[in-house]
Amino acid sequence: MKSQQPAIFIPTLYFASGLPYTLVVLVSVIFYKNLGESNDFVGKVTSYFYLAWVAKFMWAPLVDLVGKKRIWIVCTQVILALTSVALALSLSASDVALFSIIVFSIMAVVSATQDVSCDGYYLEVLNKKQQSYFVGVRNTFYKTALLFGQGGLVMMAGWLAHNPSFGVKGGWAAVFTLCAIIFAILAVCHFFILPKSQKSETIEGAVEAPPEEKAKLDVNQFLTVFRTFFTQKAIVPIVLYILIFRLGDAFMLKMSAPFLLDAPKVGGLGISTETVGLIYGGVGVGFLLLGGIVGGFVVSKFGLKKSLMPTAIFQNAAILLYYYMAISAPNVLLVSVCNAIEQFAYGLGTAAYTVFLLRTVNPKYKSGHYAIATALMAAGVMIPGIYSGKLQEQLGYPHFFLLSFVVSIPGMITILLLPLEDK
Repeated sequence: MKSQQPAIFIPTLYFASGLPYTLVVLVSVIFYKNLGESNDFVGKVTSYFYLAWVAKFMWAPLVDLVGKKRIWIVCTQVILALTSVALALSLSASDVALFSIIVFSIMAVVSATQDVSCDGYYLEVLNKKQQSYFVGVRNTFYKTALLFGQGGLVMMAGWLAHNPSFGVKGGWAAVFTLCAIIFAILAVCHFFILPKSQKSETIEGAVEAPPEEKAKLDVNQFLTVFRTFFTQKAIVPIVLYILIFRLGDAFMLKMSAPFLLDAPKVGGLGISTETVGLIYGGVGVGFLLLGGIVGGFVVSKFGLKKSLMPTAIFQNAAILLYYYMAISAPNVLLVSVCNAIEQFAYGLGTAAYTVFLLRTVNPKYKSGHYAIATALMAAGVMIPGIYSGKLQEQLGYPHFFLLSFVVSIPGMITILLLPLEDK
């Protein structure tokens, strides 16, 4: 069937994967700020949501062992539609914060499970040539979901908030209702267009790969994945680097949107929600994508050993742009420029960081090792995020962003201890 060609279902699959992550991890920060919650509340609650991605490797084998990945994908998208409806309804609850926290937590677990399903399905239905061919497509549409969520949805919530018929709560209810419709459409489309067999149509010149047998993981094999990861060469500096390299970013990024939204009397810039959506989700995500592309080129051109430290320095030095904005309170245009540079630097550094994560895996245990590495990375983002709001309230924005830069230095030092190859 023409509808089963990867060029059609890979874009929709990874847009569907990126959208709930954006809602839970990124849009929720602005949502709770609009509801008037404190930075301490925002930092803790939205960081705890990240726990689902930290722990997803624990239930990931179930996706291999129970049922078909195509069914997992469709079912998770149906549940995401229902949780989006629940989020819209939470705006009329007596305790909006408590109700929405419960729903966001469920959405996080479902979203993390959908990620496992999509990645497994990608490896299952595409042969190796197709996997390489479509990697750029999947990454682009995942980032498109970030752009749509941080940009379009936030701007929509901001615009509707100014309409007396909606207000802040009504605006966000409309946003979550739209998300429910999108997830429902994606679920129906994927039910019909995702190939039902383990074979997919090949791109021109590709050789059809035979169906692979389902993994038969037992407890010993499951433990072997962990043992082989944690007994590899130089594992201590590797784990230390993965855990602490993004410490500065984790602090700064969690409080960047609250900083833009907060009133000047408390040290913020007092920018409207819809403008933050344009700055952070529109222009910012565009430069984030550009940084990722440039970062990938730099690593492929010069190798990881020569590029990891320079990209790390550039990435973490950009944190100081938020310190500059906190002490100078620039106009919106300059804020957009500073944010664009910071997002570009973040994309550049994260591209090199991701390549290193991929180098830590044993080809024999590729999926399991990468799941462990990304879980460590998620923990390294979640833990500082929990304390970011409290620290910001105690230190004020200028000192908080300066601290964010300082705590990024140990992560850069660990690069000197990594077993990097010349190529």
